[in-house]
Amino acid sequence: MSATMHTIPVERLRAAVHELMLGFGSAPREIELVADNLIQANLTGHDSHGVGMLPRYASAHLEGGLKANAHVHTRLDTGTLLALDGQAGFGQVIGHEAMELGIARAKAHGSCIVALANSHHLCRIGAWAEMAVDQGLISMHFVNVIARPIVAPWGGRDGRFGTNPFAVGIPVPGRAPVILDLATSVIAQGKTRVAHNKGESLAPGQLLDDRGEPTTDPKYGVVEPIGALPTFGEHKGFGLALVCELLGGALAGGLATHGAADGKQRVLNGMLTVLFDPQRLGDAAVYLAEMKAFLDWVVASPPQAGTDRVRVAGEPERESRARRLAQGIPVDATTWNELLAAATKLGRDPSRINALAGLAA
Repeated sequence: MSATMHTIPVERLRAAVHELMLGFGSAPREIELVADNLIQANLTGHDSHGVGMLPRYASAHLEGGLKANAHVHTRLDTGTLLALDGQAGFGQVIGHEAMELGIARAKAHGSCIVALANSHHLCRIGAWAEMAVDQGLISMHFVNVIARPIVAPWGGRDGRFGTNPFAVGIPVPGRAPVILDLATSVIAQGKTRVAHNKGESLAPGQLLDDRGEPTTDPKYGVVEPIGALPTFGEHKGFGLALVCELLGGALAGGLATHGAADGKQRVLNGMLTVLFDPQRLGDAAVYLAEMKAFLDWVVASPPQAGTDRVRVAGEPERESRARRLAQGIPVDATTWNELLAAATKLGRDPSRINALAGLAA
């Protein structure tokens, strides 16, 4: 049976999140960045990375694995190479500060490589690609995840690494950018939480149970005994996951996955980001013309049955954002109750959070 759904207007949800965030002891700017990042994830349709992450953040903070009001620390600066440490701070703050530094260098020098270590959950990696394209830059992001190993290698039965996201942002002058943002697992782990809280089943092929057998029950991604997610595209996704672990984890983060779960709630990310200005490579007019011609050619493909048209990466998120801005953000009752419980743990009044969201106590 599906769970009850609340539909909360964006500004009401933002106010409720601000109130909950006070329980972390966060400064106003940190509250603003975290709330906006999480709500933007919900707006794009990625509820796995939205406000439903706050209970996990609260647990991590209370355990000491997530530090409020932390900022990036520069470990190495050679001009176009930056090595940064996130000091286990909110990824919404650390990611923003890291990208600001990298963007400034790429605009000054034409390119920059940023190696970011020890950030708490960077959330939707596409947000960092969007920051780059807003400044006319192309970016590529390789990310690893230090938490419970939840993704099985191709041919394996149990979790050996994280969902290891990969993202690319490409600005298209005069049009919306191309934003490719994906987990290298067949689905993000948070989507098992969303399905579990809604009382829904997963599609076949998205999850293995604790014995390594296929299952559609999302509980194996949420509660003990935990199973594992397969990689997308079989061995191809597995290969990309390995690259993300080696570059985002071992290289940029100085920490790769090589052990079983330790029971901690913190989610640490390492991220290797490559930023560069496409206008400085070759003939910018030719590049722009060829890019637009290719995109026009691709989306002109006749749609298959059940599909109205071809969409490129980033379009579904923009469509979801427009729809949810107008209609509100859906939050299932189970997730909302988890948020209220987290607020209580952080010393905030859940009845006030309900009131701010426009929900009955």
